[in-house]
Amino acid sequence: MAKQDMDMIVDETLEDAGSDSRVYELGFHLDPELPTEEVKKSYQAVRELVSGKGTVVAEGEPQKIQLSYTISRQDTSGRRDFDSAYFAWIVYETTAENHSGIISASSANKQLVRFIDLLTTKDSARHSVEMREISAKMKERVEEPEEAVSTDLDVALENVVV
Repeated sequence: MAKQDMDMIVDETLEDAGSDSRVYELGFHLDPELPTEEVKKSYQAVRELVSGKGTVVAEGEPQKIQLSYTISRQDTSGRRDFDSAYFAWIVYETTAENHSGIISASSANKQLVRFIDLLTTKDSARHSVEMREISAKMKERVEEPEEAVSTDLDVALENVVV
């Protein structure tokens, strides 16, 4: 497999899948230096590409994250290092031919720092969405430990008898 501007993983055997529809997950990092409105537009452009060639099953809109390691990419202006990015994902169902078009367009998109496209299932995608919702609810309920200690300390100080 030839090295391209972007790192991607594609199972070559999937390209011979014929006209049967399969479910794929496209996960991608958008340039962290993009303005917020441009991030939304870039995400919508990828989503429209995918929905034009298949059916969107599930998705996760862009969220800025700190990367576990630095990603370096060479472009026309030189080398760029990325320590953060906007991460988004889209699970979609399409044919092998349309899947190839999505991969080609993703490779050509200069606003994508990196992407990965995997074979998955609808059930797995729905489970991911459910787990994300549960995780978000749990984060809402968790009280900051520093706030709890501060509140307990304030109450204890009020009850101190001198």
